[in-house]
Amino acid sequence: MDFRFDIIMEYAPFLLKGTLLTIGLSLAGIAIGTILGLFIGLGKMVRNKWIAMPFNWYITFFRGTPLFVQILLIHFGVVPAFLGKTHAITAAIIALSLNAAAYIAEIFRAGIQSIDKGQMEAARTLGMTHVQAMRYVILPQAFKRMIPPLGNEFVVLIKESSLAAIIAAPEIMYWGRAMAGQYYRVWEPYLAAAIIYLVLTLSLSYLLNRLEKRLTTE
Repeated sequence: MDFRFDIIMEYAPFLLKGTLLTIGLSLAGIAIGTILGLFIGLGKMVRNKWIAMPFNWYITFFRGTPLFVQILLIHFGVVPAFLGKTHAITAAIIALSLNAAAYIAEIFRAGIQSIDKGQMEAARTLGMTHVQAMRYVILPQAFKRMIPPLGNEFVVLIKESSLAAIIAAPEIMYWGRAMAGQYYRVWEPYLAAAIIYLVLTLSLSYLLNRLEKRLTTE
C-alpha cells in the first residue's frame, strides 16, 4: 500500500484547526449539557407527574432519536427560525448540548437516587432547606459516583462531534473528508482523523481517571 504522508502534511494546518474546533465543540457541549442535564434530571425526579412529564419527554426524544437527525433538524430548522439563517457551529453546539443533556440527566438522577434517603432526612433535621441539602450534602456525594458514567459520556461526545461535518462545521472530519475528496484517498485522511480522535479520547480518559482516584482518596 502506497501511504502518502505528504498529503497529511499538506493538510496538517487544517487538521490542527479542526482539532481545536472539535475540542471547542466538545467543551461547549459538555459544559452546557452538564448544566441542562442537572436541571432536567432534578425535574424528572419531581413527584408531581405533570411537572415531571416534559422532562421525561425531553429525555425520551433525545435518547430515542439519532444525533445525526437532531443535528439536521437544528441546523435547517431551529437555528434559522431564531437567527434568520443557519450557522453550522452554532447548530453543532446546540445539538451536542441538548443530546448530551438527556444522557447526563439520567446519570445525575441515578447518582442522586443512589444516596441513602437518610442523608436528606438528616440534613433537613439540621435545619437545611431542600436546596441546601442537595447542594451541600447529596450532590457532593453523588458526584463521586457519577464520575465514571459522566466520563464515558464526555468521551462519547468527543466522538459524536464528528457528525458536525455533515453540516460543514470545519472540525476534524470536515477536513478529513476534504482531503479524501481532493486526492481520492481513503487511508491517509481517515486514519489521520482516527488517530487525532484517539489521542483526544485517551487524554480525556486519563484526566478523568486521575480525578476519580483523587476524589476516592479524599
